[in-house]
Amino acid sequence: MSMGATARFAGFAVDAVPGEAARRILRLSLLDWAACAIGGADEPVARILRDMAVEDGGRAEASVVGAVGRLPARAAALVNGAASHALDFDDTHFAHIGHPSVAVIPAALAVAEKMGADDAAFADAALVGAEVSVRLGVWLGRGHYQTGFHQTATAGLFGAVAAAGRLLGLDAGQMAHALGLAATRAAGLKSQFGTMGKPYHAGMAAAAGVECAALAARGFVSRPDGIECAQGFGTTHAGGADAAGFDGMGEVWLFETVSHKFHACCHGTHAVLEALAGIADAVVPGEVSAVEIAVHPRWLSVCDLPEPATGLEAKFSFRLTAAMVLAGLDTGLSGTFTDAAARDPALVALRDRVRVAGDDGLAETAARVRVTCVDRVIEAAHDIAAPFAADVLDARLRAKAAGLLGAERAGALAEVTVEAPQVAGLAALLRG
Repeated sequence: MSMGATARFAGFAVDAVPGEAARRILRLSLLDWAACAIGGADEPVARILRDMAVEDGGRAEASVVGAVGRLPARAAALVNGAASHALDFDDTHFAHIGHPSVAVIPAALAVAEKMGADDAAFADAALVGAEVSVRLGVWLGRGHYQTGFHQTATAGLFGAVAAAGRLLGLDAGQMAHALGLAATRAAGLKSQFGTMGKPYHAGMAAAAGVECAALAARGFVSRPDGIECAQGFGTTHAGGADAAGFDGMGEVWLFETVSHKFHACCHGTHAVLEALAGIADAVVPGEVSAVEIAVHPRWLSVCDLPEPATGLEAKFSFRLTAAMVLAGLDTGLSGTFTDAAARDPALVALRDRVRVAGDDGLAETAARVRVTCVDRVIEAAHDIAAPFAADVLDARLRAKAAGLLGAERAGALAEVTVEAPQVAGLAALLRG
């Protein structure tokens, strides 16, 4: 009898040995994740959750971004997950349209601190968890996302369990039970996009991942086939049971193709913004009569809010983000996305000249733009799936971190992530 999905993911989580190319990308993603977490520490969603966690108190096990002391591992994972997704500036994987790092790394770091795990074990656990998140998301298929589930919260929880369980030393049987528990805990809806509910999803997944793994380590049992069984997670959550989720697993690391953000808004808008940025110097905003945007239809239910009223909603609006770029605003700065910007008369006027249409002939990572001015028409296209050279990606992520934190703090963060992952050093910088 062939192994079911839960058992296959459990075995991979316990035994996988990452390749060096995947480890290099993980180190860059650690820098990016931590910069986003520290940068998002004072966002309202992070402050509310941190205040609640500090008020609840408990064992001093793991570091919390923006807090001096330590808190229980579950609480730390909750706050750090939400804070790192608060700016919506973190990495995305388009194989399943989810944000793996914000769900998985907080769980891995919290358990690593609690258990005193060594640095290499922490980094590999985070990488294995991220890979499980992406691959399980592929297994679930596009129907899961299109139905309205947020893969960061759903597939992300399974990845968080894999990372936490690996650090706790679960065997394959225990890991299957932990994943089975995740099948009954995973939740998160796309209807929350544009609200505090979206970053909360990342914290939910990270905290539940710590909990499910810890319970399994104590002997807690569940359905060890909870992902694929009748009335299991897949069948009840519009999962397609796509065997492609297992293609090359253990040899090919899908996480190597994770996409990092260089605009502080929904990743679905980025191909449009890159295309517009390439022609913005040739455009005078007051001379623009129309802007036509073509994207894959999938994004129309994700980031096409036509008249955003808040800074959070602005991050999910093709029309307003396009107006920002054409008006010369820096969408790489989180401070650009404010309530005032969403109401600015000049931006709103430019926004209202933008039209968005779906084109299923485009890749999910691609976009076309057409800007009609008084005396000319300018067209451009971009696909964010085009890979960066290794040195270019490294430089852009370091520059992004410096933009969020300042050069000195970003440099210190790079030393404990990109140069060599260090649990204690990373935790200390989160605490500030």
